[in-house]
Amino acid sequence: MKLLITGGTGLIGSELIKRLRDKYEITILSREPKQAMERFGEGVQAYDGLAEINQLGDFHGIINLQGEGIADKRWTAKQKERLQDSRWDVTDELRKRIQACDNPPKVMISGSAIGYYGAQGDKIMTEDKSVNLPDDFAHKLCAKWEDLALAAQSEQTRVCVIRTGVVLASDDSALQKMLPPYLLGLGGPLGDGKQYFSWIHLHDIARAIIFLLENDDCQGVYNATAPQPLPQAEFSETIAKVLRKSHFMRVPAWVLKLLLGEMSQMLLTGQRVMPARLQKAGFEFKFGSAEEALRDCLLPSSSSSQNS
Repeated sequence: MKLLITGGTGLIGSELIKRLRDKYEITILSREPKQAMERFGEGVQAYDGLAEINQLGDFHGIINLQGEGIADKRWTAKQKERLQDSRWDVTDELRKRIQACDNPPKVMISGSAIGYYGAQGDKIMTEDKSVNLPDDFAHKLCAKWEDLALAAQSEQTRVCVIRTGVVLASDDSALQKMLPPYLLGLGGPLGDGKQYFSWIHLHDIARAIIFLLENDDCQGVYNATAPQPLPQAEFSETIAKVLRKSHFMRVPAWVLKLLLGEMSQMLLTGQRVMPARLQKAGFEFKFGSAEEALRDCLLPSSSSSQNS
């Protein structure tokens, strides 16, 4: 069976390819298709856009992860446009082409993020919590992204939207950007540290996507976060504990606002997100606690293998 993965060279896409390539013929979209094929080797085909793919009906499933990194640059008006266009355009094109197929793909898994929920304090957010925050950029970004994907749903094609938390991994993840202060013994909470931090291990997000891909009863919106979100101060303290470093340097909210502008709100508000529908469907997390996940990411040589 054939799969199309947009955003296949990103953190999650790369992990998926490692897990799926023995079972599926994989095609990915990449801005640098030649380099992508060299990276992944035989059995992975790459194109630089959907225009090069004649028939989406040739694919059993589509995993749509394409989008510019949300925290790569300050949110200027131009960057916001790039963030939107990089997600909305490809998702809308997939929707149109799926709807035009006589024999469309059986399933599409499409990305989103827990930024959909906006600032909710310590309220537990499950998939049945609908929010409308027209002035919140992250919410608007995710809400339209999801609507475009869900519009592809039909009797022939089931659609799953996956709202991902902060992905923890040993390389190339947000976790590495957090580490320098801790390694210097200067780690500490962001702002007041009371805001919730909802996270997921890279292995579990990949497993969750495959679970949704291969379970025909699954459709609709799913939160992809570990079942134990923590206040940011506790998560920060856990990083320091795992690294055996001190934990006392609080980063004031005004410093983050000065450095990051509007993007700082994602770090200072947070969401307390629970994966209710994934768990109800029978998905089991390999990394349920933050300490367990951080030990695997930061001290892999001392952790037992849980990559399955």
